Amino acid sequence: MVTLEKSGDQFNIGHICTTAQCEAGRGDKVALRWISAALERTDFTFSELDRQSNRFANVLGGLGFQPEEIFFTFLPKATEQFFAFLGALKARVVCGTLFANFGEEALLDRLGDSRARGILTKKHFLKKLLRIRDRLPNLEYIILVDSDEHLGNGVLSYQRLMDEASDFFQVAHTGPETPSVLHYTSGSTGKPKGVLHHHRAVLSQSYTAAHVLDLKDDDLFWCTADQGWVTGTSYGIIGPWSLGVTQIHYAGNYDAAAWFALLEREGITIWYSAPTALRMLMRESDELYGGFDLSRLRHIYSVGEPLNPEVIHWSRRLLNHDIYDTWFQTETGAIMICNRPGVELRPGSMGTPIPGIQPAILGDDGGAIPDGEQGNLCVKVGWPSMFATYLNNESAYESKFRDGWYYTGDTARRDSDGHYWFMGRSDDVINTAGHLISPFEVESALLEIPEIAESGVIGAPDELLYEKVVAFISLHQGVEYTTALELKIRLHISNKVSSIATPQEIRVLERIPKNKSGKIMRRVLKATYLGADIGDISTLEEQ
Repeated sequence: MVTLEKSGDQFNIGHICTTAQCEAGRGDKVALRWISAALERTDFTFSELDRQSNRFANVLGGLGFQPEEIFFTFLPKATEQFFAFLGALKARVVCGTLFANFGEEALLDRLGDSRARGILTKKHFLKKLLRIRDRLPNLEYIILVDSDEHLGNGVLSYQRLMDEASDFFQVAHTGPETPSVLHYTSGSTGKPKGVLHHHRAVLSQSYTAAHVLDLKDDDLFWCTADQGWVTGTSYGIIGPWSLGVTQIHYAGNYDAAAWFALLEREGITIWYSAPTALRMLMRESDELYGGFDLSRLRHIYSVGEPLNPEVIHWSRRLLNHDIYDTWFQTETGAIMICNRPGVELRPGSMGTPIPGIQPAILGDDGGAIPDGEQGNLCVKVGWPSMFATYLNNESAYESKFRDGWYYTGDTARRDSDGHYWFMGRSDDVINTAGHLISPFEVESALLEIPEIAESGVIGAPDELLYEKVVAFISLHQGVEYTTALELKIRLHISNKVSSIATPQEIRVLERIPKNKSGKIMRRVLKATYLGADIGDISTLEEQ
């Protein structure tokens, strides 16, 4: 794998994405084109990005943050996200990012496990944080981007802090193994795990931005991913800016007409989105797209879950473009296997590995699986963006590795020509609209509702979302399932976990199937839901 050019041995991501670009003569070049929900444009040059991130690095220094302490952002789409993220990395503070729709329990899990010392957010979310703050003894500072004044008790005004901070910051030497970015990912059991990366990840992110996404110096790049997701940091921040490429970020939500107006008006050349969004676009009337000029658009890419062949055929017919699907994980930090220009695109395939990445299909015993047969998708260890650990959970980290291979938790097959084909998750994690949802988190939240006695949650195939969240519940004796109770359930899950985790379907059972040790048998729930053979039920507890 080719490495990006660095200033000496400085691996600091914040420095590479801002100061180094200014030193390379790009100071006056637009780095960030911010498009409001009303489609109003505000440009920030690399010099402005450098100064604003310097200010935030100084803010953290003034508050006493030390290298490797943890700071989070908890924001809807906002320019402050980028200044804070890069500024924290310049200060060698670990930066985590949180989805704006997280509920209290999801926040408590992540902020508590990480022992985060500070968080950047909005007044709209302050009450949510204050309700759990007494259970977060390490959370010293809550910084509000939309407060003009400090509010006391460690609740501070971002603008006041930034106004008082210098825009000069000398980034200290940052070696490749210095901790950098933290993302929490959900598992099928237990709490979410904190995936910790090192600054060396920029090597993979920069390489793939150049050689997979094909970003050139004069490109205008649009990644639609939220910064709460690894795609939103690896390719909505780091990869393009490490190459000095201009990005647009749009504050609005999904709107097919607005999206295509942006593609045309801005002359976007490279577009990276999610299969769910592309499937939503495919459902729109063909006439919607007829009047837009996409002549400057060179490539379209997708990431998040497998891309249906039908979407590629639709894009070829209507947009005159292939869509190149890419595969990576929070743990891998950057694209590993993908479709890309210059490589034969087989619709429905994950594609082929990038140079320097060695995947394999292995059995549970570690033996190689023949081409065409399904097995564990594994990757030979040693790529630059490989995660460093699961924070405070070294045993879970070690369980992912065996004999020099990283076991991804995905199953796949490889064809005789070396193309990989995704088959499914080897655990119960639900992949809905490109977001991984833990059944355990949703089940736990359901049990907080007084009317519910037991719960079980699965992912079921969905044409739009790839997988939808399906909740099974049993009610306490004498409780009836009503429309009001259904609404209560949906609101509770949205508030306590996230709106993304809200079940699309709720089914009431007399009892939730469990094995004799009390573990929910989601396999039985899923098979029953799909009308499939439930298989061996010898461990099922007596009903």
